[in-house]
Amino acid sequence: MGLLETEQKQSKMVGVGLEGLPTTLINEIIVKLDTETLCSVACVSRALRFAVSEALPLSSSLDLSAFSPDAQTLNHLVSRCKGLKILTLDCLRLDDSSITIFLGPHIQELNLLRCSLLSYQLLRSIGESLPNLRLLTLEPSYWDLPEMFNRNLVQMLTGCSYLESLCLKIRGAEFDATFFRSIEHFLPKTVKILKLQPVLEQDVIRFIRELSVNRNILETAEFGIPSSPASPGFKLQSLSLVLDIISDELISSITNSLPFLIELHLEDRPSKEPSPFHDLTNSGLQSLRFCRHLTDISLIRSRHNLPVYFKRINDMGMLLLSEGCRLLESVRLGGFCRVSDAGFASILHSCWHLKKFEVRNALLLSDLAFHDLTGAPCSLVEVKLSSCNLITSETVHKMASSRRLEMLDLFGCKSIADSSLSSITCLNKLTTLNLGGADVTDRGLSVLSQGYSPISHLCLRGCKRVTDKGVSLLFHGCGVISKTLTALDLGHMPGISDKSILTIAAVGTGITELCIRYCFYVTDSSVEALATKRRLQDGRKPLRKLDLFHCTGLSVKSLESLKRPFFQALKWIGLGRTCLSGKGNEICNERPWLTLCLDGCEMGCHDGWHFHRPETRDH
Repeated sequence: MGLLETEQKQSKMVGVGLEGLPTTLINEIIVKLDTETLCSVACVSRALRFAVSEALPLSSSLDLSAFSPDAQTLNHLVSRCKGLKILTLDCLRLDDSSITIFLGPHIQELNLLRCSLLSYQLLRSIGESLPNLRLLTLEPSYWDLPEMFNRNLVQMLTGCSYLESLCLKIRGAEFDATFFRSIEHFLPKTVKILKLQPVLEQDVIRFIRELSVNRNILETAEFGIPSSPASPGFKLQSLSLVLDIISDELISSITNSLPFLIELHLEDRPSKEPSPFHDLTNSGLQSLRFCRHLTDISLIRSRHNLPVYFKRINDMGMLLLSEGCRLLESVRLGGFCRVSDAGFASILHSCWHLKKFEVRNALLLSDLAFHDLTGAPCSLVEVKLSSCNLITSETVHKMASSRRLEMLDLFGCKSIADSSLSSITCLNKLTTLNLGGADVTDRGLSVLSQGYSPISHLCLRGCKRVTDKGVSLLFHGCGVISKTLTALDLGHMPGISDKSILTIAAVGTGITELCIRYCFYVTDSSVEALATKRRLQDGRKPLRKLDLFHCTGLSVKSLESLKRPFFQALKWIGLGRTCLSGKGNEICNERPWLTLCLDGCEMGCHDGWHFHRPETRDH
């Protein structure tokens, strides 16, 4: 308790200092803070608590996505916000009645995430209560009643006639033909952004074609002038879909009917090998040239169900894409197994405005694609080359010329070695670095620790040659990374033990997210050390997310470290496949705001949350 008393004393001293500040100055600061920070600030002093209570009614935006509030907490916060227009919620612990009492004409943007307890009837309530809604994001769980979902969706769309952005992501659902049936007849013509998951390819084709026809008929009746395909009444600018298959027919329908597209994101998840006669080919890529305003494209063949690729696209297809869409600023490509260096290089050299470049699972992509990167006209800010086995340190050396680079993701590029890290240290704007699965060693981390790259997120997952010594070197170097690092992934690393975690607890002052899943030599000592890593003491930040999945070295003794007053700021913890996984009730009774994951999801369950079980508060 000595450390806790020290922290409380320091907080009190800060509060006393703030008491003397002018109220107008405090209010100016308060109105610029996000909701999570406001909640933390309110605990510091009476002056700030009063300032926060005064600021909430004036706030037009409330974002509670950083944690999962219960109905009582939500009511306490939202009821004070009289001028609320934008509301974002993590709905893991909320049911329909918790949401509907706040719905009204004043809400213009509504984002409901992780809706594990919400029913499909909430859609109808949204349509009835939010006539001025402009933006809607909804992540409902799959309840095996697609017809009911569709009926309620139609009623919602009928009521929200000013909707500009619609994002519907149904969690846990397979591709079903009835989810989005007939929405083309009810979708407001004001919609410019549309995101749907999951949806069938044939439904999308029918939807787009009928939508275009319906709009043309309406315009003809109203003005007496037939609309041409080049200028339809429905001017969708952003389309994002997760579907069963991407085909030439799909692309052709999109480009013929939606020529005003700026962003096109398509991901398919085939359940079987696509037919050679029903797949995406070079012709499909060539037809994208009709979307003359396109600046952002994503074409991903996911390995979610089985390892499949775009087998009918080669370098010619990429050349046609790069020549036809020269305005591209962001390109994401996944599963193009027959495209070689020449094809990928054509994008780098033809798209002058390119800032973000991502390639996944490209079997033929090698260092040659980046050989003349200094001569490329683009100025890259983000580069992701995931699971591209032919990429080596030579590519990283070429990247050193991209002085604006902020993100470098080389996950699964197994030939990246220590020699590349000296080039990385030259990137003085780099904030995110992913070396997962790379062949780096302790010596490489020593080099990284000496550099001036302000890296805040570092992934070393699966780097089997890195040991406790390397982690110690990383945090004791004379560079800046030890001060800027906030998120660290050390998962699947056999060389990591309690020594590394003790180092992080002692000198990793900025670490707020830590992943050590599958680290078998991590024991109770590590959890105890992290539990006493406190805010305000020596400027340390508290842990907010901790992944201990499959850390078999833990015992039930660690349970005491997970109780109050330890880990005061912890929002998420992964405890699956540990001896603590059966202690969910005990942990959550102590910490009702903590999200406890037992299912092996990645940090924060951002793409894998399951049904919330109220009886244990797990999910």
